[in-house]
Order: sequence, then C-alpha cells, then structure tokens
Amino acid sequence: MSAKKFFTSEQQKAIQQAIADAEHNTSGEVRVHIDDQCKEEVLDKAAHTFHRLKMNKTKLRNGVLFYLAVSDKKFAILGDKGINEKVEENFWDNIKEEMLSHFKNEQFTEGLSKGIKMAGEKLKTHFPLQSNDTNELNDDMSFGK
Repeated sequence: MSAKKFFTSEQQKAIQQAIADAEHNTSGEVRVHIDDQCKEEVLDKAAHTFHRLKMNKTKLRNGVLFYLAVSDKKFAILGDKGINEKVEENFWDNIKEEMLSHFKNEQFTEGLSKGIKMAGEKLKTHFPLQSNDTNELNDDMSFGK
C-alpha cells in the first residue's frame, strides 16, 4: 500500500486534529511524514526528512517529527535540539512503546494520535504558548514519493 493511501481521508483529518490539539497550548511544532519505504536506518531517514521539511528552522528548535515507512513497518520520532535538551532521556522511547502497542493491533491512527498527544503535553510543559506565537510549520501530513 502506498503512503498516500495508507490512511483514509477521515484518518488523516483525525491525525491533523491531533496535531492541532497538541500545538494548541504550546509554541512547539509537530509534523507527520509518511513514506512508502525506508531502505536505510530509520533514524537517518527521519533526520533527513526533518531537515528537508525545515523543522530545524523553528525559532525555539522545538519541532517534533513522527516518521513512518508503511511498507517496511518502520517508524521513528525525532525531536529538535530545544526539546531534546529538556525531556528525560527515555521520553521518546516511552512514546514509541505506546505507539507500538497500538500499531501491533493495526490501530495506526490511534497510535499516532496518542504519540502526538504525549509529545504535545511535554511541549506544553517546556514551551508554553506565547501571546505572539505563530504556527511556524504546516500541520498537514506530508508524504514521500
């Protein structure tokens, strides 16, 4: 199945709503990128995607990328420097475990939405919404070739 067809339009809307909800009380930025395949180390591919989407250009360096390669059943979560300096060492692993518990039951929308929510709660703690905040990155899901 191709990345663009992996989630139905309703599921994509639910994920985009999870992103909007997560960003509602924070200056942090969340993106979701879906690829068909990942033939390299998943964290390397996620890092490449992170930079290609200019997520490293946010003012406070507090972007979070949820990267999935659907055909290869790989995923990664990548936080930028600003948030990585503030969260506990195993924070991203805890989110991955929560998401994986849903993914194992083929509950991909629920798992992704839960991970986004968990990241948003931590972003809100360390990067609360400022009165002059602007949404620096698009909330739409992006897809690979």
